Amino acid sequence: MEENCSNNINFVPCVRWVKRGVANTNPTKVQLSKEELIQIIKDTKEKLNVTQNRTEDESMEGESSTADTYNFENYDEDDEANTASVLGISSLAELPTEAEDNFSESDDSEKEDDVIKPTDNLILVGHVEGDASILEVYIYNEIEESLYVHHDLILPSFPLCLEWLNYEPKMPSGNYCAVGSMSPIIEVWDIDLMNVVEPSFTLGRPASVKKNRPHIGHTDAVLALAWNKIYEHVMASGSVDQSILLWDLEKKTPNTTINAFQEKVQCLEWHRLEAQTLLAGGCDNTAKVFDCRTPNTYQTWQIDGEAERAIWNPLQPFMFLVGTNKGSVQGFDCRKGQLWSLEAHSKEVTGLAVSGQCPGLLVTASQDETVKTWDFSEETVPRLVHEKEFNMGSIHCLELCPDSPFVITLGGDKKSNNFTVFDLQNIDVVTHTFGSRELVQLVSETNNAESNNASSS
Repeated sequence: MEENCSNNINFVPCVRWVKRGVANTNPTKVQLSKEELIQIIKDTKEKLNVTQNRTEDESMEGESSTADTYNFENYDEDDEANTASVLGISSLAELPTEAEDNFSESDDSEKEDDVIKPTDNLILVGHVEGDASILEVYIYNEIEESLYVHHDLILPSFPLCLEWLNYEPKMPSGNYCAVGSMSPIIEVWDIDLMNVVEPSFTLGRPASVKKNRPHIGHTDAVLALAWNKIYEHVMASGSVDQSILLWDLEKKTPNTTINAFQEKVQCLEWHRLEAQTLLAGGCDNTAKVFDCRTPNTYQTWQIDGEAERAIWNPLQPFMFLVGTNKGSVQGFDCRKGQLWSLEAHSKEVTGLAVSGQCPGLLVTASQDETVKTWDFSEETVPRLVHEKEFNMGSIHCLELCPDSPFVITLGGDKKSNNFTVFDLQNIDVVTHTFGSRELVQLVSETNNAESNNASSS
């Protein structure tokens, strides 16, 4: 029965767009030798065998379903068995010891399909299917109306959040995806590499009494990640352990620990102009804004539920929005307090996006299986423009494309339809409402890096 429940799990918990032009036109295909792959399989089998006895006792407890995938209350940060139970590569342990019999020397790559065009967007998709956790790299081309999986990477644990970044220590700017998961360890993968089996680098390390090795980083699952596009060596992470860590990517260690929340930290976002300003939302019914130069001093606002999503309004520098598990969306001004509150959905708000190009465009998604488009301003409560069901089951995530102001991507939990890309301009009332508005061309955050660094020094 438990195996059948696991096989029925097939959902997309997190997505992230990648801007056009940042990916390598010709991603490198890593070619593992037969000997290297055999050694990886043997190492994996040894790790799984160590925890096999412990996992057998725990495997009879509880039921497995999409609803309890995020069973954080029972998540044990010190139990390596949890890692084994969600290993996307656990099937390797089922291979016979004579692993040489399972591989051939053939190479059937299709090089033409690997090329990434300047008009392509990448979409990073966290996908959970049965016991497998996968990072899928989709190609979306709006001009050609094409959408397909370019390549994928096997993850060792259920992905809970994704963040794109272009930074790796002592390397030129690249194309990377940071993955927060049920594990306290943050993995950063080079998505310009195909067929890789290990991340480029990790953030965090468990303690080891035998090796006299101290703990580094979070002690529980990582729920939120935010890369600072101005100070590129800085990454913020929020966790079930109720802390926010500010990582120095150059040293791969946390430079600052923030313990301002009384519950899980579920959402983070850096201000796009003020590099030191961080927005965070937690399960203690608060949203907070930190000046990370003095992180012990911060502003706090009460919200009407647990913060599921928190985002800055890219066109109004003092405004941010918070979506809660009660289905509400609340707008705040850092100077004035709460501006308005909206009963947006009947269940938790799992998607919240404000356009940085089309003024007034707000899109929300929810576990109630609906996506809603709103017209809003800083001072007025958003007006519902359109509501749509995508037949995706409960929707877990939503994001607006950074290059096309009306294109969204969604992740859901319906096995036969859990990922989609959709152009809101296909809806007549949306085109009628927003089509005549002058689009804004935002200045890239990185263009402000030099001036911010100069002012801080």
